[in-house]
Amino acid sequence: MALAARLSSSSVVAAPPATLPPVAGSAGSARSANLLASSRADWTNSLSLRSLPSVAANLSWSRSSVSTYVSTTKCMAEASQTTAAAAVSSPATRLRVFRLADLAEDDVAQLLTRPRIDFSSIFSTVGPIVEDVRQRGDEAVKDYTERFDRVKLDDVVVRVAELPDPELPADVAAAFDVAFNNIHKFHLAQMPSSSFQVETMPGVVCGRVARPIERVGLYVPGGTAVLPSTALMLAVPAGIAGCTTVVVATPPRPDGSICPEVLYCCKKAGVTHILKAGGAQAVAAMAWGTATCPKVDKIFGPGNQYVTAAKMALQTSEAMVSIDMPAGPSEVLVIADESAAPSHVAADLLSQAEHGPDSQVVLVAVGPGVNLAAIEAEVERQCGELPRGDVAAKALSHSYVVVVADINEACLFSNRYAPEHLIINATQAVDCLPLIRNAGSVFLGPWTPESVGDYASGTNHVLPTYGYARMYGGVSLDAFFKHITVQSLSASGLQLLGPSVAKMAEVEGLEAHRRAVTLRLADIEAASK
Repeated sequence: MALAARLSSSSVVAAPPATLPPVAGSAGSARSANLLASSRADWTNSLSLRSLPSVAANLSWSRSSVSTYVSTTKCMAEASQTTAAAAVSSPATRLRVFRLADLAEDDVAQLLTRPRIDFSSIFSTVGPIVEDVRQRGDEAVKDYTERFDRVKLDDVVVRVAELPDPELPADVAAAFDVAFNNIHKFHLAQMPSSSFQVETMPGVVCGRVARPIERVGLYVPGGTAVLPSTALMLAVPAGIAGCTTVVVATPPRPDGSICPEVLYCCKKAGVTHILKAGGAQAVAAMAWGTATCPKVDKIFGPGNQYVTAAKMALQTSEAMVSIDMPAGPSEVLVIADESAAPSHVAADLLSQAEHGPDSQVVLVAVGPGVNLAAIEAEVERQCGELPRGDVAAKALSHSYVVVVADINEACLFSNRYAPEHLIINATQAVDCLPLIRNAGSVFLGPWTPESVGDYASGTNHVLPTYGYARMYGGVSLDAFFKHITVQSLSASGLQLLGPSVAKMAEVEGLEAHRRAVTLRLADIEAASK
């Protein structure tokens, strides 16, 4: 039966069994392995996927008629169109369950596809805002902030040095101090050497020097959840790099003031300006510059689909601004074997689901011993206790579980998915790291929740989402630098290298290039006589 049809069924059936009983034969798992290997042929040399034990083929799974999590956005509904005979939905969490061994390659490909974002309609909304800010500057920012955030601003930008220190509870300040120290230590360790050089051939010296990007804009979300941790994640490496102008854009509070925790982090990390605005209007103000907001050269930071669309549009505009990476809704993929505590797995899934209704969480269950029923029960129980449980529930409605044969198959699936966050809660967690090719950040072992990376372990939490981990890494110190290459030749070096350069220029038909070399060679020859 097609998945869409199965999901539309309202019949109530028995819950899935606590564990998946093994069945004889390996045909299903071999087929699954071939499907996974087909997209990454180079991985098959290092991973043995032949004759994997199959997971149960006789499970009775179906969707409950419980209506708690029915409401979804358009993109969530589109994600539900994946077709696969092995699809199911748990009665407690609405997480669909798939047996990878039962899926055809087309089904796997659809399962790996994120919920689509209709950027064409978003760009049509964002475009006029971006242009209006270009034309009217601060006044446009004020108008949009009043319209979208219902806040009337007196001043759009404030200088951080002129603001009084915020008063925070001692334990809150101490927590942010710990995070600052760890983030600073981790990013300082990435400091590039001021210069390096190599003599590529006698008399030909080449080198590279690192220079900070002078003006950077840092977007700190503040819509459904205020994220002062993002201020640290972006401002700390900007300060280490030596960026001279650091603008943080963050939505104001209802009275027009700045969130005190965000201000505390900005002051501690050396931010120079705070733009009291969010959304596309804030991104546009930093890109174009206004009467009070400095124009920046690069914009960093996560945000909703409108923020992402504004960043993407402006990087190809006349604003002459670059961005850190494309980004989408937050996501996590958890690889768990039978050793993983169900309460821990559930908490990890919910920690990303609570970010927003468009977040996606994926559980890859390794082998027949994973207690899915216990995990589902924990998800339901914990979700009901969360202040943002309704948000998490909506995210769960378009998330899913994949049951695989072993840890190798789990890593292959994860590499194809390319998650923003990858948690490996398994006995072989450390051994899995060499197998991981695509992930924003990896969390190894039972005592490493994704939350530590979000806040205070030291790594950066601004990471590629939506599958972009295949070609992007997360924000690092290097992102705040540009690298300039340098070369210097002696006369003897040009005599040695010049004939090759002149010949290549001749082949390409660029006569002026050839003469820039041959004229010098002639002068060297004349001087030696």
